[in-house]
Amino acid sequence: MDVSAPPARTALPLPALLALAASVFLGCLTEIVPAGILLPAAADLGVSPAAAGQLVTVYAITTALTALPLTAASARMPRRKLLLLLVAGFVATNLAIALSPWFALVLVARVASGALTGILWSLVANYAMRLVPAERAGRALAVAMAGTPVAFAFGVPAGAALGELVGWRWVFAGMALVSVPLLWWIVAVVPPLSGEEPGARTSLRAVLHTPGLRPLLLLVIAFSLAHNMFYTYLGPFYAARGHLPLLSAGLLLFGTATVAGLWLVGLALDRHPRAVLTCCAAVTVCCFGILVFGGHEPVLLLVACALWGLAFGGAPTSFQAVTAVLAGRRADIAQSLTIASWNGAVAGGALTGGVLLGTGALPWTAIALMAMPVFLSRFVLPAR
Repeated sequence: MDVSAPPARTALPLPALLALAASVFLGCLTEIVPAGILLPAAADLGVSPAAAGQLVTVYAITTALTALPLTAASARMPRRKLLLLLVAGFVATNLAIALSPWFALVLVARVASGALTGILWSLVANYAMRLVPAERAGRALAVAMAGTPVAFAFGVPAGAALGELVGWRWVFAGMALVSVPLLWWIVAVVPPLSGEEPGARTSLRAVLHTPGLRPLLLLVIAFSLAHNMFYTYLGPFYAARGHLPLLSAGLLLFGTATVAGLWLVGLALDRHPRAVLTCCAAVTVCCFGILVFGGHEPVLLLVACALWGLAFGGAPTSFQAVTAVLAGRRADIAQSLTIASWNGAVAGGALTGGVLLGTGALPWTAIALMAMPVFLSRFVLPAR
């Protein structure tokens, strides 16, 4: 029987939350894994590395453009049924990429995957928070979204290693194959929840007038722009300071620290959401400053990357949690706006960073943009 709200409980429903986390891991890994297998994929498909790089760009742009309309269109569908359809969609698109001899078909499959992801982020965030009492929603969301930092920290390196060992197509085939038991896992442990009631749909204008939501969306855009501008071109930054051999170590430290960052945010988010928003941006600004002024020192370079990962690890989760707090029953549409803002800024950050790369202004622009969320956080929520 489909239910609209779970009974109150003290312990987190970990089996269900871990199944949601596995779904997030699948979606995130599908998005970012081409970065680790870009060169062999480009050679096999007969395109340039720059053209193959668009497999990441079109994914982010599609997610940004489709998150809102597709979330609204699927709002009335039972939540577990929708989650199963999304995972099945990833099976189909990843399998199509693994088997396709044509770059055009691979690109189309990536567009389809991006559309699935736009719905997935909004769905999982609200699903996790509806499974627990309100006072434990932040911790539940942190568990459900753990798939994102795990994908960054371990999924991409593992995908790159597998691509070198058996070929890049097996990376996508592997993601498709492991998604099949995930379908069974979801059916077995994730309780069904109802979708939006007929006639309960709220207009986009009404959602945008939710107090605190517009400053939050600006905060998300500024944070994502600054982060992706700097992170996308971290390799050239290391090279300019004579430390390119340390790039792999820096990225590993960053990725590992994101897991710890998500755990810390999960502990504090329910009680201090505004402080979490402020700290994530403030620590990142400090890390950017250390990179700019102390980046010639290897120890400072690596420490800054680790602290940056710690601050970044819980940032997307805190954005979604605060969105749910602000929007209440209108959280689905509000979440899609947050997702669209984040992913639009992912593409915008990479583009802007490319323009600024040769001017020397890239790190300073990133610092200025990342300082904005520190200021904007006071307009999102009252201090606690």
